[in-house]
Amino acid sequence: MKDIKYLFAYTVPLAAYMSFMGTGIWTYALVIYAFIFIPFLDVVTGEGDRNLSDDDAQYKKTKWIFDWMLYVNLPLVFGLLFLLLSNIHGGEYAPYELVGLALSGGILLATNGINVAHELGHRAPYFERFISKALYVPCLYMHFYIEHNFGHHIHVATPEDGATAKYNQNLYSFWVSSVFKQYVHAWKLQFQLLERQKLPFVSVKNDMLWYHVIQPLYLVAVGVVFSTETALFAAGVGVISFLFLESINYIEHYGLRRMKTASGRYERVQPHHSWNSDFNVGRIALYELTRHSDHHFKSSKKYQTLNSHQESPQLPLGYPASILLSFFPPLWFYVMNPRVPAAMKPDYASH
Repeated sequence: MKDIKYLFAYTVPLAAYMSFMGTGIWTYALVIYAFIFIPFLDVVTGEGDRNLSDDDAQYKKTKWIFDWMLYVNLPLVFGLLFLLLSNIHGGEYAPYELVGLALSGGILLATNGINVAHELGHRAPYFERFISKALYVPCLYMHFYIEHNFGHHIHVATPEDGATAKYNQNLYSFWVSSVFKQYVHAWKLQFQLLERQKLPFVSVKNDMLWYHVIQPLYLVAVGVVFSTETALFAAGVGVISFLFLESINYIEHYGLRRMKTASGRYERVQPHHSWNSDFNVGRIALYELTRHSDHHFKSSKKYQTLNSHQESPQLPLGYPASILLSFFPPLWFYVMNPRVPAAMKPDYASH
């Protein structure tokens, strides 16, 4: 039974289906589920910091079911997205219902789309990386594949990293800086790769160029199959999804910094450079994304084998509740600033 606990992650698509088929307040079913019901379950079930033994980790690392639980999200997400866009095209909704459907669609794409894409994007097999990139398409965030794997994991917790929120930076400022900086840096990484391979800008190996063809074609296809209005709605859902992603980035590294060594280089990434959360339900629903400290410590580890580290700074809440808290900057600063290690705070050197 422990091997199939991650089936709980499919409750998010189930709640999305209820939203997409509903009217009135039911269009907010996934919003309510993600930000009220899951945080409630996190409080009730508590935290679990138990790690697998080496033998169990090795066994689970190679067991097929954990991979297939990720693969199923590809047809599931696109099937539900097709259902949503079909209903938008053929139905009549009040403005508040459209907001509920857009938010629910964005949450679905952020959790079972981007989150799964993130996990598979770290894998070596082409099949898994293909699924990763495909799941980024409706989120309009394909460049994240390059920036996250070759930028964020190298520069995390430094001023060079767009996805690391500065101490006292609010979420809304971070949305702007992170989206812009990561996009620009993804292009920079792409140019460096082309230069190393002595390839021109117009090349089949210019992934960033492909992304800027594929994503507009996706929206054009939505417009052709449904309508221009539906394509605009799809674009809005994509934006909501990547803003939810950036909200996750915000809570994962807020205020944490890597220090420079005597050589002038940044210290190696350690578990204390990411916020961790061991709340049981959020862990399962997000495929262990909340054990983010271990993911950065060794990004090649599969989600089912990630560990909890005692030295990692701990979020006081699970991921959904932490995201909700971040929407209110004064409350976020009140709760989180005392938890940021003193040595990492900007004013530490002046004391």
